[in-house]
Amino acid sequence: MTDPVRRDRATGPLVVRTPEELRRALTDAGRVGLVPTMGALHGGHRSLMRLARESADTVVVSIFVNPLQFGPNEDLDQYPRDLPGDTRLCAEEGVDVVFAPETATMYPRPQMVTVDAGTMGERLEGASRPGHFTGVLTVVTKLFQLVRPDLAVFGAKDAQQIALVRRMVADLDLPVEIVGAPTLRESDGLASSSRNVYLTERDRASALHLSRALRAGADAAPGEPTPSARPPAPCWTRRPGPPRRSNSTTSPWSTRRPSLTPPTTTGATPSWPSPPGWAGPGSSTT
Repeated sequence: MTDPVRRDRATGPLVVRTPEELRRALTDAGRVGLVPTMGALHGGHRSLMRLARESADTVVVSIFVNPLQFGPNEDLDQYPRDLPGDTRLCAEEGVDVVFAPETATMYPRPQMVTVDAGTMGERLEGASRPGHFTGVLTVVTKLFQLVRPDLAVFGAKDAQQIALVRRMVADLDLPVEIVGAPTLRESDGLASSSRNVYLTERDRASALHLSRALRAGADAAPGEPTPSARPPAPCWTRRPGPPRRSNSTTSPWSTRRPSLTPPTTTGATPSWPSPPGWAGPGSSTT
């Protein structure tokens, strides 16, 4: 790849805070890859940056804790923020531009017009977080408008989110390629997440039962999952721990009743991945 953003990557990324600074930074930027994040970056984000670098001349990482996707009793104020540390991580990965706007920059007035996630956003996680995915799609659309990327990389850990982004891009004819990255897991099997810092040792041990159950189910079903392919009983035992937001075997981009038969789709919406491809250890995410 060429290097249209004329800067020495050894000095770290160019940090911009406004749309005007962003436009100047991306003048003659060539093929642009965007990695949208809310900060508190970790190894999963590193893998997204590396994937973007493979196909882009200029890599932009956005860092913005989006208030539109938080409910009234959620962790907007407590969400971890560390722009200096995030900038250092971006420098280590050779990121060209960090776009870190203030809330007043992204939403200078009450947001009257939003991108409705529709019925796809009302199921699974959306059922327990009303309006969450409308907030996600709205900020993603704004970022696409500001950055004008050729491609954007999202982690497959948030399966419903990436499915909705793909559907939005297809339905609204947005000129951006959506690239999905596999889930990165930590050494004990827990999916990498900025919110893992909230977990106590007991919470973390409880959370691991989900990935273990998924792996057991994948091992029990050599082909496509079937209703009879259940993990061993201990994997399904209810254990104390933090409440779940969603728990379903259905595809997040389907509007049908839950089913263990993966749908086959074409075009911008990918076919539902088999468990080994998205639940196994050693891959990456947001």
